[in-house]
Amino acid sequence: MTTSSRELIERAIAAVDATVLEQIAAARQRQDRERQQRAARAVARRRGLAARHAAKLRHLRDSLDNQTFAASGA
Repeated sequence: MTTSSRELIERAIAAVDATVLEQIAAARQRQDRERQQRAARAVARRRGLAARHAAKLRHLRDSLDNQTFAASGA
């Protein structure tokens, strides 16, 4: 049985459509993965900044506790 040129064209179009749909799905998955990675990095960055800020405040407190106030006569 021979296939008409119309059937061949329709098969080719279907194959291209399937490929395009696969590429779109892969791009969406990649975007979702990158979005999740950015969110995870943002959380880690905030956690790190909070830890640095807390350490800075502890150091300031410790340095104030260790100071002598000669001018105040204490």
